[in-house]
Amino acid sequence: MFFGAIEAGGTKFVCGIGTKSGELIERVSFPTELPHETMKNVISFFKGKEIEAIGIGCFGPIDLNKDSKTYGYITSTPKTAWKNFNLVGEIKKNFDIPVYFDTDVNAAAFGEYVWGAGKNLKSSIYLTVGTGIGGGAVVEGKLVHGMLHPEMGHIFVNRHPRDKFVGNCPFHGGNCLEGMASGPALERRWGMKGVDIPDDHPAWEMEGYYIAHALVNYILVLSPEKIMLGGGVMREKHLFPIIRKKVVQLLNGYIQTESILKNIDEYIVPPALGEDAGILGALALCFK
Repeated sequence: MFFGAIEAGGTKFVCGIGTKSGELIERVSFPTELPHETMKNVISFFKGKEIEAIGIGCFGPIDLNKDSKTYGYITSTPKTAWKNFNLVGEIKKNFDIPVYFDTDVNAAAFGEYVWGAGKNLKSSIYLTVGTGIGGGAVVEGKLVHGMLHPEMGHIFVNRHPRDKFVGNCPFHGGNCLEGMASGPALERRWGMKGVDIPDDHPAWEMEGYYIAHALVNYILVLSPEKIMLGGGVMREKHLFPIIRKKVVQLLNGYIQTESILKNIDEYIVPPALGEDAGILGALALCFK
């Protein structure tokens, strides 16, 4: 029995076919272009394949309210060609099978919960730090939704005392995490891409400062049993010890658990599924 998966990203779409055990048997990737061009590639990939359902993890914002007239739509995205595009409707028009839809980061969070670093835990958080910043949360075995869906990348953070950067978020300027710690924020502040910044550059202490402040808020509000940090910026592995140390300092002994006080290296970790967290997460949505 096979299932389809779509990781619908702002830069590229990844489509795959896999099994209930999380094995990907086929996959393809292509750039995110205009909707009709991109969807033509998606439909072509799945046509004639014997799949039972399709899971979609999509860039947002998206409408996840099943009672809404625009359920399954990409809504107020800055990618103007995709604004108010009925992604789920387009898939359903071509395939008479169940379609499961969520944000890309919620999908990755769920994939890690089913097959990755969050396996056998009741609650966990996945945060991606890259072109943008977004997060998904599993609480008591269920993905968190609500009025819309979590927007963890836009949580307000304290400004670093030495940071004069105006911020990179068009909505919140220098007040939110994405505006201060995303890949584009790093590049704009320091005049070079993250991959070109030396390990001993002060940029990384500042980056860790902002991410740690956000994680402390997630810890205090949601009390996750594990936090996974993925995305392009987090490929800089030397960031992890900076973030872990700052989280412990900021909590200042208030949270008295071994996860924080003794096992922080196993508490804040890279995604176990690595670069496949998104596509495997989309596949996992079929079994939610």
